[in-house]
Amino acid sequence: MVASLWEDAQAAIQAPRATAPAANDGGTSFAGTLASAVDEAQGLQGTSKALALQAVTGNLDDIHKATIASARAAVSLELIATVRNKGIDAFNEIMRMQA
Repeated sequence: MVASLWEDAQAAIQAPRATAPAANDGGTSFAGTLASAVDEAQGLQGTSKALALQAVTGNLDDIHKATIASARAAVSLELIATVRNKGIDAFNEIMRMQA
């Protein structure tokens, strides 16, 4: 899901400015993709917490699972925060433009 968020962001950057996207083109909107990426990041965070708890209590056989889950959750959260910050920067830049 995070990969599709990245692809949507790249497509939005490279899209021609003169044409507006079709209202009913059958694809997902950027907002929908961002919302699903946030949901996925929350799921990864929950998985990471559960595996960390298993590791602390000694119920986890493979510590690599907890480490990988923690890294995936951190990278997903960082990507979402970066996309949000870039969106805010773009909005602020548009607001500073003169008509």
